[in-house]
Amino acid sequence: MNLEPKVGRPASPVLRHIISVDVEDYFQVEAFADRISRDSWDTWPSRVVTNTYKVLDLFDRYEVRGTFFFLGWVAIRFPSLVREVAARGHELACHSFWHRPIYSLSPAQFREDTRMARDAIQQPSGARLLGYRAPTWSITSKSLWALDVLAEEGFVYDSSIYPINHDLCGIPKARRFPYVHRCSNGRSLCEFPPTTVRLAGVNFPGAGGGYLRVFPFAYTRWIFRHIPRKHGQPLVVYFHPWELDPDQPRIRHKLRSHFRHYTNLRRMESRIEHLLRNHRFQPFQEFLSANNTRQPEAGKLENRSAAPRSVVVPMADARPQAGAACTAANGSQL
Repeated sequence: MNLEPKVGRPASPVLRHIISVDVEDYFQVEAFADRISRDSWDTWPSRVVTNTYKVLDLFDRYEVRGTFFFLGWVAIRFPSLVREVAARGHELACHSFWHRPIYSLSPAQFREDTRMARDAIQQPSGARLLGYRAPTWSITSKSLWALDVLAEEGFVYDSSIYPINHDLCGIPKARRFPYVHRCSNGRSLCEFPPTTVRLAGVNFPGAGGGYLRVFPFAYTRWIFRHIPRKHGQPLVVYFHPWELDPDQPRIRHKLRSHFRHYTNLRRMESRIEHLLRNHRFQPFQEFLSANNTRQPEAGKLENRSAAPRSVVVPMADARPQAGAACTAANGSQL
């Protein structure tokens, strides 16, 4: 049965999904972190510039703008790449400096890493960064304090909490669609979970990264129909430039890491192109700007035991043209 992309018409003429790219190199992923030390990154042949240009050209072909979460390490070594992404009309955002899981850091270490990354990305571009995404979705029940730090540092939104069960990340009972954190310090932060679908009482990931590569593409196509029809919500799609690079150097490691990193690399570009051709997309910043007409209403976190320091407020309505205001740490709105 052929499950590869087919040409078709856009599934929704109105709903605009959110697309994002985590700009990091193939040797910087968490799957290989215990084999490749961060001190040795400079010794590995980098392919991030070429691969990111491939993503940019794909986006240009379909007139799509997205959000690029840059690793600070990449930004400081390739400032011209940061400028190029901004020049092509895409949003710049932060993906940490050293790609360390947040739950492995202290609040002080996390703040320092975030500031280093933000400065490395902002200096070549002159852009103010509104968004943050944790490496390996590592804002979990053990590291919810990071949301307070992000709000204090002036970030407007976060996309780090994956509502799934996973060996490295996840808050399984966290909300599945955009909502607003009211942090323990009194500040607010919008949260954008990556897309999941709920089946038999369990959240399954979809439409992003390795799940977009590994799962049958028929599953992805179904999610793009199911989520808008049932929930009226946009999908939050993500991937990495190295996932469009089947010829990258192979790193020997345990079978699970090898499977997660290398499966279907040769099919990923055609799958991304299918999505760009058949659906409408936008960066996070545009979604927030278009959905700031209504203040969020009070609500409660679905997983109360997982968030002892945060009260979560759902967005009033995340549908296009009827969204919720997201207030930045300084009180201003987008």
